[in-house]
Amino acid sequence: MSVATYSSEVDPYPFIHAPDPATTLVWRRTEDGDGALRVLGPRTRAAYHPSKAIPLCIQVRITIGFVPTVFGIAARDLVDRALPLHELWDRSADQLTDKLAGIGDDPARAAAVLMATLDSRVRDAEPDGYSRATLVQAAAVKLSTGNSGAPATVSDVARQVGVSERHLRSLFAQTVGLPPKQFARLNRIRAVLERTGHQPWGRLASDAGYYDQSHMTADFHHVMRVTPGQFAAGKLPVVPC
Repeated sequence: MSVATYSSEVDPYPFIHAPDPATTLVWRRTEDGDGALRVLGPRTRAAYHPSKAIPLCIQVRITIGFVPTVFGIAARDLVDRALPLHELWDRSADQLTDKLAGIGDDPARAAAVLMATLDSRVRDAEPDGYSRATLVQAAAVKLSTGNSGAPATVSDVARQVGVSERHLRSLFAQTVGLPPKQFARLNRIRAVLERTGHQPWGRLASDAGYYDQSHMTADFHHVMRVTPGQFAAGKLPVVPC
């Protein structure tokens, strides 16, 4: 699992919710001192909202393959949704919320508590949960865009990890929430986002494994809701929360 901690003041630039194939547990403290735990499922398209002051926000990305183990729900039921953790963990979520509230504005301690709680659930996974997660993780690496360009095809990946393509799709629906092809697509877009402004568009498209720049532009526009040029220029479709 990976953790990110941040706080922010009101900013003239919009807050960008980039597409993300990961499921995330978020702890957010508000200006009045209250806090809330929410589970953010995989996000299939970008969203843009006006920024607002956030005293403290900690995000923990769940290790791929372990969403059902950690939350007790199939990842496909979390796609493009944000749920209070209480709906999934009931009293355990309330106890964790109280513990985090008692810590106050100490991000390191709060992050440590979140990580320890999630790690304990992963350690309690059944053997089949571990084997399922290990297989999905191996497939995810092969489906992700790397320095060599385009990821492998879904059929090739299924063969390489020793399962049928149908079984691989079923595993991804349960543990990731997305079909393998869509998982690869979102990771490719995220690779483009990381390199935007650092390479010419044509070179970026080639390095990310697209057929050409127009292919990248069409894919980017569908997922990000704007063209690469509009995104780079800050011309974003901001929608109030």
